This record gives sequence, structure tokens and C-alpha cells, in this order.
Amino acid sequence: MNKILCFGEILWDTFGDEKVAGGAPMNVARHLVQQHMDVLFASRVGNDESGNGLVEFLKGNGLYSELIQVDEKLPSCEVTVQLDSQGVATYIIPEPVSWDNIQTESALTKAAAQASAIVYGSLACREGITRDTLLNLLQETTALKIFDVNLRAPHFTMSTIETLVAGADVIKMNEDEAALLIGSNTSDLKENIIEFQKKYHPKTICVTRGEHGAMAWHDYEFYEHPGCPVNVVDTVGAGDAFLAAFVSGLLKNEPMQGVIEKACLVGSYVAGKRGANPIYDESLLAKF
Repeated sequence: MNKILCFGEILWDTFGDEKVAGGAPMNVARHLVQQHMDVLFASRVGNDESGNGLVEFLKGNGLYSELIQVDEKLPSCEVTVQLDSQGVATYIIPEPVSWDNIQTESALTKAAAQASAIVYGSLACREGITRDTLLNLLQETTALKIFDVNLRAPHFTMSTIETLVAGADVIKMNEDEAALLIGSNTSDLKENIIEFQKKYHPKTICVTRGEHGAMAWHDYEFYEHPGCPVNVVDTVGAGDAFLAAFVSGLLKNEPMQGVIEKACLVGSYVAGKRGANPIYDESLLAKF
């Protein structure tokens, strides 16, 4: 079985009085577990009550290991999530926090060297220490490098995004991120993707399109799916669920049309449920 390393932030998403463990890389890791993949998760929590809670959460979900570092100075991260009338989320993210300080430790270096794939995003790379740790890992590993663009303004610079894009084999972005990175003329999305691929040379490019599904460029061909109708409860974690299903199918060498269809199905299912990590199985998805 392919071993996948998910690297980056873990945090509490707070919805008013409700607090839910989250962070895109952690959500992807949890969904990969539901896709029956062998997953490791690397992050850093604070030595505080919030951090203790996150550690217990990871232990309860089979994602705790020596790759979870503990910071003695910086706090664990608690994010304020605001939902609009359509269930679309915006985030208020404090800084600095513990995952801004992920260190290059031997256990992490070993895990990266042994991984078949590494999944990472842009948020944890907003500060130099974690960014340098990730870039060093990517330079030293032969793993498939999967970049989930996942922009959270104002927590990124274009120079960092371009560096992460340049080192990636697989790039997943949403329509807004695609408009920023490859051009905003959606009628020419395929042409824009081709030009983007010529510049950065990734093996696979995937653009999610909300209720309109997704498009992927893979092995010099385009694949599309129109999306699955759903009554959106909130969009938190839907993109993470999509990516997990997409990565799972990609690593299993399944036909790309089926991969993108399954990813759209899983992403839509999650968008129709409260929170980032509802439980599902094949029979539930088939019914959905």
C-alpha cells in the first residue's frame, strides 16, 4: 500500500460556541484513511490545553505519531470560521502559532524519505521555519509531491506559491485560485491550464469548480465532471475530501475519469453535511 505523508497545520475551527478539530492537511489525512490508504500526519501543537486536545483527537483517529511535535512557546491554533448564507466559509487565522515552527527532525526526514506521496498546502508555509522544513523534505525525497494550493488571504505571498508550484508533481486548486495562478478567463480554462503546465511542468493539474464539478489535466488529456447536486450545509472540508479521493485514485492508477467522478461525489457529500469530516462508506456514497 502506498504510504502518504500529509504535512502542515492542525487547528481548532471554532463556529460560535462549537469547536472542531481541523486544518486542511489533517482533514485530507482523515479522508485518506476513509479511502483505505496508509497515512502519516506531521504537524506541531502547543504545550497547552488546546494542544492536548488536538493530540487526543489525533490518537482517537489513528493519526498520532512521533511526527506530531510539541512547541514550548507558541500556542496551538484556534481559527474563527464564518459562514455566509450559502454555507461558504471564511477564516480568521492567528499568528504566530505552533505549526509555524515545524522543525526538521529525524523522524520527519525518515517519514518523507519513505513516503510514496507527500501532500502539503500553502498556509503552513506562511513563515520561514515551516516553509524551509517542507522545502528541504521535498528536495530530499522521491515521493510524488502533491500541492493543495488552498490560499488563505492574507497568509501567502506569490513568490512562495510559485516556489511550491514549481516543485509539485500534482497541483490542485479551486476556481478562485486558478484565476490568480493561471488566468481569470474561465472560457479559456483549458488553454490556461496548458500554458501553466508548460511553465511549471507538473504531471497532473486539477481545478475544482464548486457546484460545477471539476476539471483535470493528466497524461496530456483533459477530464471533466459536472458535479453532483447537493444542498450545501457548509463548504468546510469539501475540497479536502475531494483531494483525498483524487489522490487515492491517482496512487491506485485508476482511470482518471473515474477518479474525478469519485472525487466530485465525495466532495459533494461532505459539502452537504456539517463539518469537514463526516463518516461515509461506499454504500452511503452510492445511495447519495
